[in-house]
Amino acid sequence: MRFIVYGAGAIGGVLGGRLHQAGQDVMLIARGEHLHRIRRDGLRLEDPETTATLPIPAVASPAEIDWRDGDVVLLAIKTNGTAAALADLAAAAGPDVPVCCVQNGVANERLALRHFGTVYGVCVMMPAGHLEPGVVQAYSVPTTGILDLGRYPSGVDAGATALAERLAAATFVAQPRPDIMRWKYRKLLMNLANAVGALVADDDSDEAVTLIDAARAEGETVLAAAGVDVVSMAEDRERRGEILRITRFGRTRAGSSSWQSLYRGTGSVETDYLNGEIVLLGRLTGVPTPVNELLRRRSNELARTGGAPASLRAADLHAALGG
Repeated sequence: MRFIVYGAGAIGGVLGGRLHQAGQDVMLIARGEHLHRIRRDGLRLEDPETTATLPIPAVASPAEIDWRDGDVVLLAIKTNGTAAALADLAAAAGPDVPVCCVQNGVANERLALRHFGTVYGVCVMMPAGHLEPGVVQAYSVPTTGILDLGRYPSGVDAGATALAERLAAATFVAQPRPDIMRWKYRKLLMNLANAVGALVADDDSDEAVTLIDAARAEGETVLAAAGVDVVSMAEDRERRGEILRITRFGRTRAGSSSWQSLYRGTGSVETDYLNGEIVLLGRLTGVPTPVNELLRRRSNELARTGGAPASLRAADLHAALGG
């Protein structure tokens, strides 16, 4: 089995690095200066206890890979880039390569299934950072993350079991689950807070907490109206337990994936597929979602104009909703 990690940022870079350290065959697909640094110097993987420079092969696109039997794709890009990435992947690898969506949101698996016959959803609980080219950071040791997975739309097969075993040998906790999307919808509700942390500096203020609670309440209402089955908060808390032991380090404390996109000035964020997923379902079911729509719109505006993360005030967002 060879792991093709498509997207070597915070999640993909740490995942690929840990698999490489566990003796797995890994290839990264990266871009720009990040790719240049990995090719020149290796991928630098930092955690609270150690720093390692890893000589992992890296390419710019799926077309540069000599695809072979046993390859498995770990898709670890933002959802706003998924459609284009899948088109390139399908053209190079063909429809038979298994694709694991190691991504936030719930739209990626359906997009992947249009191109590939074997698709797995992965519920990602992995505190990680990517703030400079060639460097990724894992913030939890000794367990790097929780990566439960299952066949999409449902079920567990031999492939899911084999993947879970490889991940478990690489500092991850991974459990095959036949109902993986129920878990990913709970993670979606958690990720509705990403926009608040990316937008405002006072993300622990009363106004910010109110925004997060309101966004999640809208999400719960919309998912119920749409008939979406979601694991309970209690189930999720029991699963996570004390597995992750997070220590932030470095001169810059990385925030959520959306915060990191703004920090790196990528020009876009994945908010359309987090808060925007709730907005979409709200429009389909007739449920108002003003908080998630405001967060979606403001996040996109900040990314488009090159604004810095945490450059707004929670009180101003709160006022924009009429209190």
